Amino acid sequence: MVCTCPYEYDEDKARVRINCLGSIYGSSIEDFPECMGRVIDILLEVKKVNSVVLARQREYEYDVRQVRMLQEIAGVFEYAVAERFLSYKLESRVYPEWSSVLQTILLDLLRTDPIGAYVELLREIRNVKYKAKKAEKAEALKLESYIADVLEPLKQRLEETQLIKAVKDRLTGYHLGDRTLYRDLFKPSTRPNFMFTRYMVTPPEGAVSVDRYMVGDTKVEIFKLPHTTQHLYFVLPPEFRLTEDKYAILDAARQTMASYRPVTAELLKSERVREVFYNISRDVVRETAEKMGTRLSAHEIKMLASILTRYTAGYGILEVLLADEKIQDIYINSPVEKTPILINHADWHECTTNIIPTREDAEAWATRLRIQSGRPLDEANPVLDTDVTIPGIGAARFAVITRTLSPEGLAFAIRRHRFKPWTLPLFIRNRMLNSLAAGLLSFLIDGAVTLLIAGGRGAGKTSLLASLMLEILPQIRIVTIEDTLELPVKQLIDLGYNIESMKSRSVITKVETEMPADEALRTSLRLGDSCLIVGEIRSLEAKALWEAMRIGALSNVVAGTIHGESAYGVYDRVVNDLQVPPTSFKATDIIVICKVLRSADGLHRFRRVTEIVEVRKHWEKDPVREGGFVNLMEYRSRDDELKPTETLLNGESEVLNRIASMVREWAGNWSAVWENINLRAKIKQKQVEFAEKLKRPELLEARWTLKCNSRYHLLAERIRQELGYADAKRIYEEWLKWFKEEVKHAGG
Repeated sequence: MVCTCPYEYDEDKARVRINCLGSIYGSSIEDFPECMGRVIDILLEVKKVNSVVLARQREYEYDVRQVRMLQEIAGVFEYAVAERFLSYKLESRVYPEWSSVLQTILLDLLRTDPIGAYVELLREIRNVKYKAKKAEKAEALKLESYIADVLEPLKQRLEETQLIKAVKDRLTGYHLGDRTLYRDLFKPSTRPNFMFTRYMVTPPEGAVSVDRYMVGDTKVEIFKLPHTTQHLYFVLPPEFRLTEDKYAILDAARQTMASYRPVTAELLKSERVREVFYNISRDVVRETAEKMGTRLSAHEIKMLASILTRYTAGYGILEVLLADEKIQDIYINSPVEKTPILINHADWHECTTNIIPTREDAEAWATRLRIQSGRPLDEANPVLDTDVTIPGIGAARFAVITRTLSPEGLAFAIRRHRFKPWTLPLFIRNRMLNSLAAGLLSFLIDGAVTLLIAGGRGAGKTSLLASLMLEILPQIRIVTIEDTLELPVKQLIDLGYNIESMKSRSVITKVETEMPADEALRTSLRLGDSCLIVGEIRSLEAKALWEAMRIGALSNVVAGTIHGESAYGVYDRVVNDLQVPPTSFKATDIIVICKVLRSADGLHRFRRVTEIVEVRKHWEKDPVREGGFVNLMEYRSRDDELKPTETLLNGESEVLNRIASMVREWAGNWSAVWENINLRAKIKQKQVEFAEKLKRPELLEARWTLKCNSRYHLLAERIRQELGYADAKRIYEEWLKWFKEEVKHAGG
């Protein structure tokens, strides 16, 4: 039987789209010979084709490489027609079945089962050779001519095609109608009709699974790809695993939902928009299923409504990726429809994915970002930098570029923010720092130092800064200043913190309605005595910040992030690039250096704190030559951890001694200071040990870290009042007893 599904040809994209809806056959080349035959027929008509789409409830798109294989088969058919093989004349009285065998190979098998055509051709050559040996001379000459003029040229043409080359050594046991080999060769990207995004159904041949886990109801598997150092992040959310009837329900429901889509900035910015759309989606899905005569359980309705909400009021497939806490960055290069989405994974680093966005996806995301941010994205303003919070999933910073800056169109770089705040125990667990470094940083924050966290992009600066905010007691007021909102302010407020968050103008997008960073900082100084946390020090605000620190306008913790790979690199950037006077820079107490390190084979990357540096005050012109930078802790690669220097061990830190001088029991008593640093380290280490031993990862999170810190301070104050000093041993014993009881009680 012949497939006659209609098709459309997009000349600009060189794409053929075949409408298989209502066809009695399927809608995939690899599974259905009729579909393969229809595609080859179309390729005989339309010469310039880079992709073929077979559309039903789902669309199956075959890329240029797969289309080329079929074009070569179509070329063999055209060759056979041009050489008039179908009209090859043999005396019917000799072997009348010859013409029917050749017709079957050329008119039927070559289009629908070219592998079968090749196998039958080989069989025919063997049969004719055998008969030629048995035939009389005149008949043998005819048979040999048939082989030389028709069968061998046809065989040679087929063997030159990529399809036959790929399977030639795998034909043992092959029988007509077997589509197994085609399923290895043809692996289309797929998308359900209700969404624009395409995805690869199966991993490439030769890919080896190295990791797998679940993110909610989404399956994630990591594959090592053959012949490359790159890994594949293979994701299968529920919308990729539905039955055809559910796809039909979603497709119809989305068309109904189109009239409900948020089209105004007010609605899009509303925190209730997703709740509203979810409720509408649930009703629409239920009603659509009833009209189609399909019974859905309450769970199925909820699942389909969640999917529909994601693709109408949300960011579609991006939300699936952002829900994975192991994903750190998402990259979508232009032109978006040409390459899969790329990610940076916490465990497997740079990975390609099985997800291929479309131009429609990109335009929808850009439109939503424009409306939600209230910022332009056009030829005059080719950059959009904004933060997005997705309820129930988390937050992310979107950087978008478009034409005039990106000639191939829209491109996206997305930095995922952890939905829960980072904590020092979490960093101990992932080895970014050790417990002693965590104890030292906690002590420094309590000591109201001025501290900079430096490093390159992706080194973990902002995450570490967020973890240090949890070392500030909740009753102490905090003012944050950011041009892109990355700090977990809302989560900390929910934990009881007293925070005033300020948004300054981005140096990239320069939105005129927002206050410049230097003016925002000067304003913060008028908001009362507070800890000051600066998201990232980039430009003019630096002068105002260091001047305020130098004259003592800030009496609490001042902390922020800055780009720089070393203490001197920070000094060079602050003094030479940002024009802060060297005398003002001396107001800096501590510089923490974060780096992204690589394994010897270059395949793995990991984040580490590599130095905790004290800035001394005696130097005049050059802090390096004059000993202005002194390491308190430094990274040793052999041990893969931070180690204390002699300066720290011997109590020679000027900053720590200054802090000690303000506490009666610590003044001139380095042993007491060192005990306190180690006490804090032991408390955080114990959190990690309990979390791992009990398989209770929540013990490392912000709520537990805050409880542990608060209990430490309460115990220290009570024991100080009882004994006249804060006995570290007794504090730890009572804290540990409390912690065990608290964990036991919380565990049920």
